[in-house]
This record gives sequence, C-alpha cells and structure tokens, in this order.
Amino acid sequence: MPENNSTEDSGLQESFLSHLFELRDRVIKSTLAILAVFVCLVYWAPDIFHLFAQPLLQALPVGGKMIVTDVTGSFFVPMKVTMLVAFLIALPVVMYQLWAFIAPGLYMHERKLILPLVVSSYSLFIIGMAFAYFLVFPTVFKFMASYNAPLGAEMSTDIDNYLSFAMTTFLAFGITFEVPVVVVVLVRMGMVPLAKLREIRPYVIVGAFVVSAVVTPPDVLSQLLLAVPMTLLYELGLLIARLYVPKPADDDTSKEDQVSSASA
Repeated sequence: MPENNSTEDSGLQESFLSHLFELRDRVIKSTLAILAVFVCLVYWAPDIFHLFAQPLLQALPVGGKMIVTDVTGSFFVPMKVTMLVAFLIALPVVMYQLWAFIAPGLYMHERKLILPLVVSSYSLFIIGMAFAYFLVFPTVFKFMASYNAPLGAEMSTDIDNYLSFAMTTFLAFGITFEVPVVVVVLVRMGMVPLAKLREIRPYVIVGAFVVSAVVTPPDVLSQLLLAVPMTLLYELGLLIARLYVPKPADDDTSKEDQVSSASA
C-alpha cells in the first residue's frame, strides 16, 4: 500500500509540474507576442499618444494644451499608451495561448463554445473601447469644458491624469460590452435559467446605474452613457441566449463526455 501511495503522489507531482511548465511556456509566448508588437510600434509612440488624446485636444479651447507635471511623464506616458495598443493587437494570441492551456481539460461540447466565445469577447471588448473613444470621450469633455468658461478657468489636463482616466473608462466600457457573453455562458452552461435572468431584469437595471455611478466621472451624462448601453446589452444577451438554452440532447451529450472522460 505505501508503495502505491508513493507512486500516486509522484504521478500527481509530475502532472502538476508538467502543467506548471506548460503554463510558464504559454505566458512566455504571450509576453513575447506583446513585446514584439510593442517594439514594432514604439517608434510611433508620440503619434499614438496624440491620436489617443485627440478627443480631449478637440475639446480644449483655442490655444489650449495638455501639460506635463512629472519629469518623466513625457516619456513614460506615451510608452504606456503604446503598450496598451500592443496588448490589444496581440490579445488574440494571448487568448489562443489561454485556450490551448485549458482545452485538454474541457469536454467536447465545451470546446465547441471556445472559439465563438473568444471571437465575440474580443470583438465586444474592442467595440466597447471604440464606443468610449468616439462617443463618450468627446461628449463628456465638451460637457465638462462648458463649465469652465463661466468660471473663467483654463482647462489644462496633465497627460498622466488623462491616461489614468482613459484607461479606467476603456476598461469599464470594455467589460460592460461583455455582458451578452456572460449571459449566454450562464444560460448555456446551465448555471442560471433564462427565466431567472428575465426575472431579475429590474435589479440588473438598478445595478447598471450603481456600477456606472462608481466607475464613471461624477456627472449624470457619463453615467447614462454607461448605464443605458449596459442595460441594452443585457437585453441583447437575453435574446441571443434563447438560441443556446440547453436541450435534453445536449445534457445527454454532456453526460457521455463525462463518462468517456472518466473512463479515460
């Protein structure tokens, strides 16, 4: 008996180490992909930052400029923006490495969902960021700039503060636009019935406004620009989830996958 236990322990340890080494390799490949894109873009870092700051620059009064209050800000802020762009471009590679790592532990019916989920998640995240850049930023900046004129105040924003604001907003809208994917996954995996998601709709609407009040600037306009799309995307998720409601045949397939996996 002790020998059998020792053999099992050594086998589990080797399996754990092999998974750990594979995870390390996947992380290295993902990091190299991001760095490769970054190196290709770093020469144009000032131009990328100028494009990144365009919504604010257009809202500034005539002659208005952004300012730098940190000694190293004029160098590191464009680098950070370029790294963000490099990450977004290399994100499909990162997602593929993640999928390749977890795929062996998934059932067949779960693997079929991976590709649509990855493509839709990436697309919706980019759409959410584009929504923030092309609609939310110009609207909010012009709205806030209109308050400066009556006060006689000059609107000058530090580039580091702008980066922090933009990153938070991009992340908030990118995650918000993932709502349909979350709803579909919850229904398809049988975690929450579709009827229950419809039932809690009023609570979701209230939650959307609470979340928008926390993650957006303290003005009603920007909160509405986040809460309303979040609510509409939840409704879109409910509509799409109707196509992915588990059927008895799917349950039988899932059980067969579990049995075959257990026997293997």
